Amino acid sequence: MFRRAQPRSSAHPLYHQRSGNFRVTVTVSVPGESNGATKRGVAPRSGNAAFPRNARLLRHADFERVYKLGRRHFSASMTVFYWPRPAADKATQPVGAKARAVKSPAASGLRIGFTVSRALGGAVQRNRMKRRLREAVRLTRPPAGASADVVINPKKSLLTVDFTAVVNEVNRAFIVIEEKLEKLQKNERASESRKPEAGSRFS
Repeated sequence: MFRRAQPRSSAHPLYHQRSGNFRVTVTVSVPGESNGATKRGVAPRSGNAAFPRNARLLRHADFERVYKLGRRHFSASMTVFYWPRPAADKATQPVGAKARAVKSPAASGLRIGFTVSRALGGAVQRNRMKRRLREAVRLTRPPAGASADVVINPKKSLLTVDFTAVVNEVNRAFIVIEEKLEKLQKNERASESRKPEAGSRFS
């Protein structure tokens, strides 16, 4: 006695078995995330756009330094803090009664971090804000340029604003930071050139 073979059903949750040999695949996309960036016409920079670990601000001390010593740039959905990193050298930092030599940050380019307050929502909302910001940074981060530490503080409107607007705000912030730091460096060079040389005399 023979049994009629039954069609094998797929155990994958994205597949749905229908009559005959037809099968429907369902994919789910989250608006405003990385796949939404492509659909909305947000093109990455030339080459492989990335946000590597060495371009991220990770230590608490680095965040605190940006907040205490840095400047601010305001936009509709975020506040961006930035601090120009000095050239790699050895600085003396007091520790108790002694002093020890420490190295200043030596990496070039922008290092970027995010601070998302609990006041902005629950864990789901905060994580979505971070995903949107990371993707916007990945698409717009300058590959080289001014050396600075940047901290982005989103506002609650970041959850509802179109992702294209988020990308534009982040990109604009990077442009402003580079312009401000370039101007600051020019002023410092001009100030250095006006200093009298050692051993020079004035009548």
